[in-house]
Amino acid sequence: MTLERKIAKVFNLTHENWMKHSNPWSVWTRYSVLPLIVLAFWSRLWIGWWCLIPGVISLLWMFFNPVFFKQPKSTKNWASKSVMGERVYLNRDQIDIPAIHQKPIYQILNLISSIGMGLAIWAIVVYSVWGAVLGVALAYLGKSWYLDRMVWLYEDMKDANAEYKSWDY
Repeated sequence: MTLERKIAKVFNLTHENWMKHSNPWSVWTRYSVLPLIVLAFWSRLWIGWWCLIPGVISLLWMFFNPVFFKQPKSTKNWASKSVMGERVYLNRDQIDIPAIHQKPIYQILNLISSIGMGLAIWAIVVYSVWGAVLGVALAYLGKSWYLDRMVWLYEDMKDANAEYKSWDY
């Protein structure tokens, strides 16, 4: 079982929920999570322990966002294809992906994103504005580039597999 499949189970990403998550509103509003978390925990300076309320709400938003929206009317857009590509990628232990997509770039991009997250967390602890901005930027750079690669993977795989083709409407 791939790490991505384990993460998908935590978020309860069944077929129906994957389709909901492919809604562009789900993808684009998910970009709000990290800045909201940073602001929520940064606010401990102003509101003390009350910062836990927006912090918990932000974390709940991260968890429920993938299933909050309806299935899109069309998946013929970048955001939907990025989610479909993630789904194809987590299935790589069951359905082979092309050699061009078996390079370490996905791990490198996730590492960049993780470094950004770590930097953002450090910045929250020490109240570093530049660290927070740089951390969020790195996290989003890595994640956005990763999602763009997922679009490419989905485009390469959808015609070769009937199940993947059925997601394209």
